[in-house]
Amino acid sequence: MAGPAQQSDGWKRSVRTLRRVAPYLWPEDEAWVRRRVVLSLMALAFAKVVSVLTPFLYKAAVDALSNETRSDAWLLAIGAIGLTVAYGLARVGSIGFNELRDVIFVRVGQRALRQLALETFRHIHALSMRYHITRKTGGLSRIIERGVKGVEFLLRFMLLSVGPLILELSMVTVIFALVFDWRYAAVVLITIALYVTYTFKITEWRVKIRRKMNEQDTDANQKAVDSLLNFETVKYFGAEAREAARYDAAMAGYEQAAVKTGQSLSMLNFGQSLIITTGLVIVMVMAAMGVQAGVLTVGDFVMVNAYMIQITMPLNFLGTVYREIRQALVDMGEMFDLLGQPAEITDKPGAPDLKVDGGEVELEAVKFAYDPTRPILKGVSLKVGAGQTVAIVGPSGSGKSTIGRLLFRFYDVTGGALKIDGRDVRDITQDSLHAQIGVVPQDTVLFNDTVLYNIAYGRPDAPREELIAAAKAAKIHDFIMSLPEGYETKVGERGLKLSGGEKQRVGIARTLLKNPPILLLDEATSALDTQTERDIQDSLKAMGEGRTVITIAHRLSTIADADRIVVLEKGEIVEEGTHDDLLARGGRYAAMWARQSADEETKEAPGPRLRLADAEEAAG
Repeated sequence: MAGPAQQSDGWKRSVRTLRRVAPYLWPEDEAWVRRRVVLSLMALAFAKVVSVLTPFLYKAAVDALSNETRSDAWLLAIGAIGLTVAYGLARVGSIGFNELRDVIFVRVGQRALRQLALETFRHIHALSMRYHITRKTGGLSRIIERGVKGVEFLLRFMLLSVGPLILELSMVTVIFALVFDWRYAAVVLITIALYVTYTFKITEWRVKIRRKMNEQDTDANQKAVDSLLNFETVKYFGAEAREAARYDAAMAGYEQAAVKTGQSLSMLNFGQSLIITTGLVIVMVMAAMGVQAGVLTVGDFVMVNAYMIQITMPLNFLGTVYREIRQALVDMGEMFDLLGQPAEITDKPGAPDLKVDGGEVELEAVKFAYDPTRPILKGVSLKVGAGQTVAIVGPSGSGKSTIGRLLFRFYDVTGGALKIDGRDVRDITQDSLHAQIGVVPQDTVLFNDTVLYNIAYGRPDAPREELIAAAKAAKIHDFIMSLPEGYETKVGERGLKLSGGEKQRVGIARTLLKNPPILLLDEATSALDTQTERDIQDSLKAMGEGRTVITIAHRLSTIADADRIVVLEKGEIVEEGTHDDLLARGGRYAAMWARQSADEETKEAPGPRLRLADAEEAAG
C-alpha cells in the first residue's frame, strides 16, 4: 500500500481536481445550469425521504396481516391491502423522483463534458511543436478519452449518488435511534464505519494497481496506433511478427496488472460482504429477541430487516462508486495535468494582427537550438525582399527546415529576430501570422475526408468556383473529375488513397485557395519522382508569382531560377548569390550541383553507374 506521504499527495491532487470540476456544475454566468442543479437536488431529497418512509408502510402492512396493529386508527382504516398498495406507490414514487433527478441533471452533465472536451482539444492545439514531437498521439488521445469519461462519471455519481447515500444512512441511523433504541443505531454506525474504512483502504491500494494498468494500456495503445500509422513501413520490412511481439509484450504487462486488479476486487467484495452481513445479523438478532420478549412486533422485525437491506444495497454500490470515483480522479488528474501544460509559444498581451504590405522577410542574426547544448542556427542574417524568390540549400542538419518552423513560429528564436515587413513575429498574433503564410511541405498530409474538404481547408468559406479554380491551377482538377465521386471522393487516412504527386497537388491547391502573400516551400517535391516533380514544379512556379517565396530545397535543379540562392551549412550561411554566380565561384554550391548532376546522369545512363567517389572527384 502507498505510504502516508503518497496518500496525502493523492488526496491533495484529488481535491485540486474537484476544484477544477466544480465551476462546471455551478457556473456564475449561466443561471439555467444552477437552476437545474437545484431542481435535481430537490428531486433527490424527495426520493430519499420517500425511500426512508417506505419500510414504515411495509411494517404496518405486516402488523395488519398478523393482527398486531394496536393503537393507530389510520392504519386500521386503511387495512392490510391499502397499506400494501401504499407501499408499492411509495416504491414507485422513490424510483420516479430518482429518474426525474437524472432527467433534469443530464443536460448539466453533458454540457460540462462537452465544454471540458472542447477546452482540452483547444489547449492541445495551442501546445508547442516541441510538446507534440515528444508525446505519442495514441497515448494523448487515450488520456483525453479517459479524462472526459471520468468527468462524466464524477458529475453523475459524486453529486447524485454519494451525497444521497450519506443522507439516507444518516436518516436510517436517526430512525433506528428514535423508533428502537441507541444500540441499534450504534450497530448501524459501527457497521457503516467499518465498511467505509475497509472500502477506502483497499480501494486506495487498488488505485495504485489500476494506475499501473492504465500505463500499460496506454503503452499498448501507443504501439498499436504507431504500428497502424506506419502500416506500409511494417509491410516493407516484413515486420508484422515483430510488431505483434511488441504489442503482445505491452499487453502482457496490462494482463498482469489486470489480474491483480481482478484479484484485489474479489478481496474487496468479500470483505465488504462479511462486514455488512455481520452487522445485518447482529441487528436482526436484536430485533428477534425484542419480538420474543414482546417489546417489538413482527412488523418491527420486518422493518429492521428492510432498512438493513435498504442500506446494504447503496453501501455495496458505494464500493463500486468509490473505486470508480478514485479512478475517475486519477484519469481526470492526467487530463488536468495536460491542461496545465503551459503553451510555449503565446501572444503578447494586446499584440496586433499582422498586415502584410509587401511581404519582406528578414532574419537578423538569428540563433536557435532545440537543445541548448546543440545549436542549430548560429547567427543567420538573411533578407528576402517583397516578391522575391529565395532558395535555401544545404546538407541535412544544416538548419534549412528550422528556418521555416521559426517563420511560422512553431518555435521562437533564442537570439536575434525574425521580421516580416519590419515587424518582429513575436510582437504579432499567431493567428494573423499563420493567415499570411502558405506552406507546401515535403509530405502533404490529408484528412480522412473528401478531396473537396481537403482543398477547402485552405479557406473553408471560399466559393466552389474559387476552389475549382485553385484545383485547376494546381493541375489536379482533371484527375479529380476522373474519380468516380469527383470532389466527394474520400482520400483515406493521411491521404493514403492518393499517390505522392496527387497529394502534393491537393496541398498546392489548398495553399493557392488560401492565397497567402508569403509562401514557404519546404522541400515540396523531394519525395517525388523526377517526372512528377517536373510536372508539379510548373504549378509551384505559377503559385509563386506575385508572392514572397522561400524555398527549402534538396534538388538543386528545382531552384536554379531563384532570385537568390543561400547555402547553409552547420547553421551558418557559407554562400549566397544567383545560380550562375555560385557556379562561377566554384565553391560549395558548385560542388553540390556537380554531384547531383553526376548522380542524375548516372541514373539516366543505360550503361554502368558512375561511382559516387568519381562524381565527387569530377565536382572538384
